[in-house]
Amino acid sequence: MRKIAPQRVVVGLSGGVDSAVSAWLLKQAGHEVIGIFMKNWEDDDDSEFCSSRQDFLDAASVADVIGIEIEHVNFAAEYKDRVFAEFLREYQAGRTPNPDVLCNAEIKFKAFLDHAMRLGAEKIATGHYARVRAVPDASREGGERFELLKGLDPLKDQSYFLHRLRQSQLAKTMFPVGELPKTEVRRIAEAIGLPNAKKKDSTGICFIGERPFRDFLNRYLSNQPGPIRDDRGRKLGEHVGLSFYTLGQRQGLGIGGVKDKKAPRGGGEHLPWFVARKDLATNTLVVVQGHEHPWLQYRWLEAADTSWVAGHAPAAGLLGSKARYRQADAPGTLAAGAGEAFRLDFGAEHLQWAVTPGQSAVLYDGEICLGGGVISAAG
Repeated sequence: MRKIAPQRVVVGLSGGVDSAVSAWLLKQAGHEVIGIFMKNWEDDDDSEFCSSRQDFLDAASVADVIGIEIEHVNFAAEYKDRVFAEFLREYQAGRTPNPDVLCNAEIKFKAFLDHAMRLGAEKIATGHYARVRAVPDASREGGERFELLKGLDPLKDQSYFLHRLRQSQLAKTMFPVGELPKTEVRRIAEAIGLPNAKKKDSTGICFIGERPFRDFLNRYLSNQPGPIRDDRGRKLGEHVGLSFYTLGQRQGLGIGGVKDKKAPRGGGEHLPWFVARKDLATNTLVVVQGHEHPWLQYRWLEAADTSWVAGHAPAAGLLGSKARYRQADAPGTLAAGAGEAFRLDFGAEHLQWAVTPGQSAVLYDGEICLGGGVISAAG
């Protein structure tokens, strides 16, 4: 971590190892460190699926070992208004949202940041695998601008989820583990005796936890069953509601192979099925066979509701991009006039698989995350 003058830093302690090591690194660097545990969900919180109580106990144990204060703060109302309501609207509209992106922008780096500033903090810190770099810029107040960089561990980089952060947020943010590989974070945690050194990384969205996703959504959305058809219009079965499916989905379709009477043996009738389209007008789920089916390959996407780290859109041209979190950067050409919306062309050589409306399209210039938008269309 780059050496800076000691400051009061409020760290978001989640109960996980990344935020725990972040707090320890900051204290080792001489900062005055205060821990904050954020409670973002209350419904069914006493269930086996998503108990924040255990996470808080883990966070409190970490704070005790490190020797810092910890405060429990409830942001459940803000989360429900700013994140969960949008999450439900998107699913109801047939899209697949990424609430982690919105949670970072609205809760962790807005509500949490505001609370930390009220505590007299000069900076906040989280356990995200990303980095912030200050760059001299005479055109800006303060003489510098801030870049959001990928985390140095390519398997853990989380800049995709942070692409909506703005200059004012980055100016007050630190990512202590962004320059470390995950293996080193685990090693440090064990070496200093942190109680959560071997705790598994959290997966998915906390308020859903390990509960069946379909059962969870069923409590909040009214859905109408309808036909499942293939690319030739043949009815293969019934879906339970379009909101429960996402493009590229393979599991949970409840259909087997379909074979024409005169089809040759080995003709692909046993290839797996994937969701290719959701037709809201006819309430039809369209599926195709085979990962490489043409209906799953996309040459371009359009995105709206943009957010640019620098405060303005990048210049048109060839950039790196991610249309989903766990994928390598794909070269795409940004069309001129990007601002509130943009178009990205991949061409025939770099077709993208199952580009999904509602997910984020994030743009990169090498290791620099430029920002992005919510995918609105693709083809």
